[in-house]
Amino acid sequence: MNRIAVLFLAISSFMAAQQQMSLLECEEAFQKNNLQLLAQQYNINMADADIMQAKIWDLPQLSGQFNAYNPEGKKLFDIGHSKGAGITQLIYMGGKKKNEIAFAKSNKELAQLQFSQLLVDLRAQLHTTYFSLYYEKLKLENTNKQLLYMNDLLSAYRVQSSKGNVSLKDVVRLQSLVIQLNQDKLDINKNILDFEQNLKVLTGITDDIEPHITESEVKEILDAQPFGDEEELKKRALEHNADYQYNLKLIDNSKLFAQWQKSLNVPDLNLGVAWDQAGGTFANEANMTVGIPLPLWRINQGNVVKANYAIQQNQKNADFQKLTLETKVQSAYKTWKAQFELLSDVKATDVKNMELVYEGMLSNFRKGNVTLIEFTDFMDSYRTSVLQIYDMKNGVMQSAEDLNQLVQTKIFY
Repeated sequence: MNRIAVLFLAISSFMAAQQQMSLLECEEAFQKNNLQLLAQQYNINMADADIMQAKIWDLPQLSGQFNAYNPEGKKLFDIGHSKGAGITQLIYMGGKKKNEIAFAKSNKELAQLQFSQLLVDLRAQLHTTYFSLYYEKLKLENTNKQLLYMNDLLSAYRVQSSKGNVSLKDVVRLQSLVIQLNQDKLDINKNILDFEQNLKVLTGITDDIEPHITESEVKEILDAQPFGDEEELKKRALEHNADYQYNLKLIDNSKLFAQWQKSLNVPDLNLGVAWDQAGGTFANEANMTVGIPLPLWRINQGNVVKANYAIQQNQKNADFQKLTLETKVQSAYKTWKAQFELLSDVKATDVKNMELVYEGMLSNFRKGNVTLIEFTDFMDSYRTSVLQIYDMKNGVMQSAEDLNQLVQTKIFY
């Protein structure tokens, strides 16, 4: 197999291991394949099972009796002349079953809120990873472009240095820039590997994912403005944030639990019917039985007190979560605003002019119109500026996703 065929096979294999996917396609794969979501879903199913279990009553109890010894006939197991049977059923009093079922239904609502919060958190992680990978790929593309030219230039200077036409100092200056570019490339590739790994875990897709997003879509995301001001975002977050709603629901849940525990202090009835062949006042006697514990003390009082403390504890936790959420929204909004304003200071014409100057410096350096010191200084400045601009754009997207994760409703135009 010749070298061209081997190269073609390698490229084909590399392309086959990658998938170009839009963010929407990644979301679809995420909701279908994410193992954390699938596992969390079972908590809701188990809560349904708890509701089912709470509705089930204790089984009726069947009892029987027969003679062990007849003292008159001096006979063992005189079953033919003395036997009886009965059946009893425990009747719950004080609304025990109703309270138990209500508590089980509340637990299901908590499980649903936990699922919703996990879905929000993982989706935000998916978005931030996707955008970070997109910008790291752009940084790698630009760094490779610079390296291609600088490596050729360094090779040429090494040849000329060996002939004594240029100084070794110039070679070292170029080499320093190439080393920095290679270090940039190494760091970028490490980030890309981390982001690709995260996307594989999130989406359940084993191939490397190549972000597929158009420039117009990127511009639309970067230009998006949130609905309302900081106070409006706080209000929306308190209404929609699943984690905060979970803490509010936990207060209701603990009240239902306390009500259930209180109802357990009410004695239950044991009702039944019995038949006795010869041991009663009458032959073949049929009787009704009633049994109830004597409520001399409250047998569940400790659990009632504990449940009441849980209500107060959950109220304090909810107050804390409210304060935490409001401060997080405030911080996230200010971060987004600072990132957005910073990027807004960099006009599209500025970026275009920077690229024009870059191409102009390359051309003028080839023609000898620019000194090596001027060229390397510019290249180092250009390298830093390009990476910073990509990081600034990614920063706007990341801060917007942080806001989305907290408010959990549509907040951007």
